[in-house]
Amino acid sequence: MPDKKTPNPEDVQKEFEDFVQQRFGASVQVFSPKFDQNDSENVSDEAELKAEDFDFDYRPKDIKSHLDQFVIKQDEAKKALAIAVCDHYNHAKIAASEDDYDYSKQNVLLLGPTGVGKTYLVKKVADLIGVPFVKADATRFSETGYVGANVDDIIRDLVAQADGDIEKAKFGIVYLDEADKIATRSGGGNRDVNSRGVQFGLLRLMEECDVDLKSGNDMQSQMQALMDMQSGNKKSSKINTRHILFIVSGAFSGLDEIISKRLHQNPVGFHRNGPEASSYALASQASTEDFIDYGYEAEFIGRLPIRVSCEPLEAKDLEEILSCSKGSIIKQYKKAFASYGIKLEIQDDAIAAIAQKAASERTGARALMTVCEQVLRHYKFELPSSGIEQFTLTASMVNDPKTELSMLLNSITAMDAEEHAEIDEFERKFFEEHKIKLALSSDFRSRLVKENQSSGADVTAFLNKTFTGYEHGLLLLKQALGKKVFQIDAAALDDPKSYLEKLVVNHYENQSTANT
Repeated sequence: MPDKKTPNPEDVQKEFEDFVQQRFGASVQVFSPKFDQNDSENVSDEAELKAEDFDFDYRPKDIKSHLDQFVIKQDEAKKALAIAVCDHYNHAKIAASEDDYDYSKQNVLLLGPTGVGKTYLVKKVADLIGVPFVKADATRFSETGYVGANVDDIIRDLVAQADGDIEKAKFGIVYLDEADKIATRSGGGNRDVNSRGVQFGLLRLMEECDVDLKSGNDMQSQMQALMDMQSGNKKSSKINTRHILFIVSGAFSGLDEIISKRLHQNPVGFHRNGPEASSYALASQASTEDFIDYGYEAEFIGRLPIRVSCEPLEAKDLEEILSCSKGSIIKQYKKAFASYGIKLEIQDDAIAAIAQKAASERTGARALMTVCEQVLRHYKFELPSSGIEQFTLTASMVNDPKTELSMLLNSITAMDAEEHAEIDEFERKFFEEHKIKLALSSDFRSRLVKENQSSGADVTAFLNKTFTGYEHGLLLLKQALGKKVFQIDAAALDDPKSYLEKLVVNHYENQSTANT
């Protein structure tokens, strides 16, 4: 009797999905991440932590200087991040060579309103030092992982970002945004029991633990583990979180009230510079007690020793982002227009106007793209088909884009009409003087008008210069052929003299061939 074939995890997963569909209908679906059967063969229990081989030789000022190129303001946040990153990776290298080294992780908590650069700061740090980086939203997680995602999924995502290289992922950075949403403040309408469970789940990761890369809630992973056990394959696929740096952030709305109450201060007294300035001033004084009152477990907030508040962005800061940042959205729009052959120039007053509009949105640097899109949407649609090769964005265009675009298109049309009239007049005068009709082709006219608009040259003067001496060559052809009308193509613009010579030579070559 032949041996029954052992099913692979994919087959079992498919059979289970078919069963669920038949039993409960199409309204119930089973989701499972893909798992490579060879994963268990790629990771061994003997894999040693290779922190001593990790190439890290940056100093805090090196990291801050790099961040200064991309993020405007936030000096304290840059310094705190730079120091935390340097300490973390230097300690990781020492810990690998000293067994009794007492190492406490420098996990970071960033506070600040949306759009001030929190995510951008962390991403640019990860890019600089060359470690895997993963961003996750804290609100996606649940305590069990059955309703939402399991917190261990962050680490699995980090390994995925490292292209499956576990040794590389061990030195990655996990950035957890919206962390204020997992606080358990009573009466605030926030999640409580589940949020508390998520905090303890994250606490386990932030300290040090082994995370199984085969999810316990994934049937396919469970079947793979079962088959490995039956086959005697003892190789594991786990990653240790000891050297993974965790950076947590959130807007923390309402934290200023808790801090103010502790300090026995009326928050109204801090509103002299606006509500955002008061929140920043208070957030900078946040203590562990304040975070516990906000809804964090003492153990959780205790694992985030580095805490820094990001400053709100004002109009002048947004203007500096547009003008000076390497990541300025202006560069993106210039490239977008350049792909249509249009050179975009932006006046300083236009940048200031964009920044003012963006500041009123109160979403920080994120508002810059919103405003630019609103201003330039119709320009992007109309100008690529207009023939224009360059335009300058002004403050008037920012403040009233539709009206200014209409005026620009009308001026292009009027300019075209005026230049075509000049070409017609040149043709007429050339005929009156030489009794020879120049028929300048549509391609010739279109190219001449485009080049004239770019250079600002006088059309009539250019035509007079281009066709100087043409009457002699064309007169020969008129006498030989009896023609009075000669069509001139756009090629004449490249080298008028050679073009005329070619017309004459072609005529005599054709005549010679005919006689032969």
